[in-house]
Amino acid sequence: MNQRITQLLGIEYPIIQAGMVWVSGWKLASAVSNAGGLGIIGAGSMYPNVLREHIQQYKAATSKPFGVNLPLLYPDIEQHIAIMIEEKVPVVFTSAGNPGTWTSKLKAHGIKVIHVVSSSKFAQKAEQAGCDAVVAEGFEAGGHNGREETTTMVLIPLVKAAVKIPVIAAGGIATGRQMLAAMVLGADGVQIGSRFVCTHEASAHPDFKHAIIQAKEGDTLLQMKKTVPVRLLKNAFAEQVREAELRGADAAELNQLLGRGRAKKGMFEGDMEQGELEIGQVSAMMQSIQPAAAVVQEIWNDFQSALNDPLHSLV
Repeated sequence: MNQRITQLLGIEYPIIQAGMVWVSGWKLASAVSNAGGLGIIGAGSMYPNVLREHIQQYKAATSKPFGVNLPLLYPDIEQHIAIMIEEKVPVVFTSAGNPGTWTSKLKAHGIKVIHVVSSSKFAQKAEQAGCDAVVAEGFEAGGHNGREETTTMVLIPLVKAAVKIPVIAAGGIATGRQMLAAMVLGADGVQIGSRFVCTHEASAHPDFKHAIIQAKEGDTLLQMKKTVPVRLLKNAFAEQVREAELRGADAAELNQLLGRGRAKKGMFEGDMEQGELEIGQVSAMMQSIQPAAAVVQEIWNDFQSALNDPLHSLV
């Protein structure tokens, strides 16, 4: 099996837990890393002092490698960068911005940098900026997404052909068989978000977790394309956004409708009607809330089973 990602990150399995806002604290990250994957702390919903606390709590829980996900549009980014350097974070996953801005500084301090992209064009820019790998995230993914609406099955081979650095597939992956499909298409590993929301260690509100496992096909929708596209679980707020978009609301009106703290209100505080509920299409496949370690092992076992399936020889 391809070892590029496991060797790059010093992990057992090429399974990376996405750094999701209001969901991915030190408890989830350490549980995933202890199970053999790479846990990621999601800094996008953390003040600088909170990020430092989560990094230190993680280090107290395990000595395994980990990462921090940092949206490059974050207002306190200089403080976040300084903290990650001071705390010797092994790998930083950047997103939502120009990777050329901070990659060289992070790498100068021995930090590996992996950038999240939604197109082969941006993958090439990440490679030119010196990133060690890219996460190619397809249209199926939850949370913030690409405007191009390119699906993972189309995106992975395009990105693989465009760059020489390792490619991590994301979007629409929740099982080992889906992981194998991504790797057959050229991925060196996978990043999984939605499946890890439904774990005991995730800091998402219990009502949000239960709403996810009740979700069916078609219960998510990519919205806010005039601002920053985001895939949401349908609820009263999502319907307000849909109606506004249908009548041609501009970016300013959509941003006013979104307001401040909408994601915290939904995913962390549990307002299932007026909160922003970011989740991927694979929510329709999830049926229970499990320990994070069990999720990692189930995905890996399913991957091995699919890999050894005689039908795989037809691929």
